[in-house]
Amino acid sequence: MDDRQLLRYSRHILLDELGVDAQARFGAARALVVGAGGLGNPAAQFLASAGVGTITLVDADAVDLTNLQRQILFAMADVGAPKVEAAARRLAAVNPEVSIVPMAQRVGDAELAALVGAADVVLDCTDNFATRHAINRACVAAATPLVSGAAIRFDGQIAVFDARDPAAPCYHCLFGEGEDLEETRCATMGVFAPLVGIVGATQAAEALKLIAGVGRSLAGRLLLIDALHMEWREVRIPRDSACPVCATRRP
Repeated sequence: MDDRQLLRYSRHILLDELGVDAQARFGAARALVVGAGGLGNPAAQFLASAGVGTITLVDADAVDLTNLQRQILFAMADVGAPKVEAAARRLAAVNPEVSIVPMAQRVGDAELAALVGAADVVLDCTDNFATRHAINRACVAAATPLVSGAAIRFDGQIAVFDARDPAAPCYHCLFGEGEDLEETRCATMGVFAPLVGIVGATQAAEALKLIAGVGRSLAGRLLLIDALHMEWREVRIPRDSACPVCATRRP
């Protein structure tokens, strides 16, 4: 790193747990962020600010006026523009040293597999179970760690599913595909604006720790937040020995 980079990232470099080596790993890393909405906005901003070398943003939606209440990368002038393109412009302004790859499209299984296979970490910032399960399958197949987040009303959750560890659970172990689960979205149920920032920032923190190889990740744990009462809970995620997605990777 040159002197300018050493100054830009000095507050990370000063941390004994990170230092120059971890910052170099950030610069060489490739992160895939699926969903450029309430969670993807803060997650991508912290990844870019931290100097993650390549950030691929996938989202087919355009910026809507209702998004501005919580999606902090967007401004009034962005309404109607593809979310990933508006986000890429903002992130490039924050840190022009990182490469932002916007993909304003829905990706099928084959495209998703290629994107996940090329990434060092995947952040699931989507809002529907079908996409979440597709991302999980791709991450298990590629043995790429997955950082999952969700937020609705005043309730949020964050978990890490690290397919590099054959003893770790996957997303399907927690939420079985095809189970009778109620799918709620903020478009119909509402969401507390700061909550998505808390969850998205926590996703970025877990992704950076995974890239740097420091600390203890949320692998095997589900972190729950009740923002109305500002209470946190942790739930252990058991392995499903019969999981159709990841059982074959178990020891």
